[in-house]
Formats: sequence, structure tokens, C-alpha cells
Amino acid sequence: MVKIMGKVKITQVKSGIGYPKNQKATLKALGLRKMNASRELELNPQLEGMIRTVQHLLKIENA
Repeated sequence: MVKIMGKVKITQVKSGIGYPKNQKATLKALGLRKMNASRELELNPQLEGMIRTVQHLLKIENA
């Protein structure tokens, strides 16, 4: 994962179907409910860990 600071835009590009419950719960906690849904969030250590958990389902960009 690329180290980014400040705001980050995350987009769900892959479905959580077929992945463990903790990964589905992480997507929900990030506020991503549908495919191609995007959120712009302030990056902090907790958010960084959540993104790392489901990075294979997301597209991450600087905001």
C-alpha cells in the first residue's frame, strides 16, 4: 500500500461476497455499501489499518 497523508478517497471496486465476516464488517464500517461507492475520509492510524484489511477490494487515491 502506498503511504498517503491527509485526506484519502476510497472506492469499493470489488464485492465483499465470499470474503470473511471481518472484511465485510470493515467495508460497512468504512461506509461502503455498494460497488463503486466512494468516501473521502481523513487519514488516521485506525483508518489506515481498516484500509489495509480490505485493500484488495478498494481503489485508494489522494483527495
